[in-house]
Amino acid sequence: MEASWLSILPFLVVIPIAIYTKQVLPGLVAGLVVGSYIVSPTIIGGVQTMLFYVVQALIDENNIKIIVFLYSFAGLIGMIKITGGIKGFVETAAERITTKKQALLLTYLSTIGTFSAPTFRFVTIAPIMKALLKKVPMSTKELGFVIETTATPIIVLIPVATAFVGYMVSVIQISIQNVGSSADPYSLFIQSIPFNFFAFVIILLGVYLSFFHRSHTDAPTEMDTDVEEDWHECHPAVAKDLPNKPLNLLIPIILVIGLTLFLTWWDGSVQGYHFFEAFINANVLEAMVVALIITVFLSIILFLVQRFKLGELIASFVDGGNDLMSVIVLLSVVWGLSSVTDDLGFSGFVTSYTDWIPEAFIVPLLFVFGAAISYFIGSAWGTWGMLMPLGISLTAVTDVSVPVIIGAVFASGSFGAFASPLSDDTNTIAKILDLKVMDYARFKLKPALIAASITTLLYVVVSFLF
Repeated sequence: MEASWLSILPFLVVIPIAIYTKQVLPGLVAGLVVGSYIVSPTIIGGVQTMLFYVVQALIDENNIKIIVFLYSFAGLIGMIKITGGIKGFVETAAERITTKKQALLLTYLSTIGTFSAPTFRFVTIAPIMKALLKKVPMSTKELGFVIETTATPIIVLIPVATAFVGYMVSVIQISIQNVGSSADPYSLFIQSIPFNFFAFVIILLGVYLSFFHRSHTDAPTEMDTDVEEDWHECHPAVAKDLPNKPLNLLIPIILVIGLTLFLTWWDGSVQGYHFFEAFINANVLEAMVVALIITVFLSIILFLVQRFKLGELIASFVDGGNDLMSVIVLLSVVWGLSSVTDDLGFSGFVTSYTDWIPEAFIVPLLFVFGAAISYFIGSAWGTWGMLMPLGISLTAVTDVSVPVIIGAVFASGSFGAFASPLSDDTNTIAKILDLKVMDYARFKLKPALIAASITTLLYVVVSFLF
């Protein structure tokens, strides 16, 4: 379809509705409905078109693999929880850690084994820190800030075996397809990692606060008045009635990481590439999915040997997978919305009407715009789904580096996930540490804005260099 101003109507609907409702999905659905009715402006035709775009997205081979990966990954975490893997890790660590330095070092070092998802990080680290709060001379809010800097900001930089990587590659893939590019989305993701400046800056702020900043907060925090509260009550994954089996966490994590790396190399190797080239040219999504499925099967065998009941394992797998159904629905709508706006000529419209923006300001403005959206809707994934098509379309008419603009989009969503009082990260860590959500969100907003300001300046500098 010829480029038209009508192609931007879906996005003009999505953003205000998402901000007003503080929910991503209603805005995306509304945008998909509007786009579908523009394509087929009849009562029945609009609904049929909407269904067509969603179904077409769901039957795409790569999209199905992403859904299988997300569901299976969440299911594996569900089994690890019920078999005492997380509880065992926390119990063992809490017994051995006795000083602030040890506790903070564990917070950073444990990223190696628990980088799969932010909530996974929180339920393994926060209870340990909660149990040691008397020995850690930091306010509870500072403690929460430090823990959060080791979650989403680190996870978005890791290219394998996380709950994020499949989604991030997916939004790149659909966006580059919309502009007719045949570039490999995973390679672009890898190239964009150094340009996710917000993640790097906020991590460095966390390190500074952990090891070089002396807390001057003498007033008791919300948790200090009830510090004797049993940390086992802070999250179901560390509940007292669960078994204490840390290996049920470590073995599956080692398996999924090791198998992913091996199968990635193997796929590239059978294509005739040497060691490093094999990793670059492999079908990484395929390797990740296969590695995860093998890990699930081997983990079930491991748990059955320990006399866990098969029925309970299956139930915990399904419960864990179902926890991500809202994300899978979100993905389906994002895919459908991207397809309908592509058919409406969105890329062509952006190409025609954004050439007045100085190239040096495109990336910084996109980051600031995305950061504002992600703060008000509290969703990194929703922000990425809305902005990535716009960002990639801008690269079609300018000399702006594609990896740089992808990094800026991911950075903008990372800001909201970290700073927004509506984000899952903020609410989860506040719940575990017994903090008031709004008080905690206000506390970390200042350092988040400092990091965002530094990030914006870095994008200005990079825009002149690339």
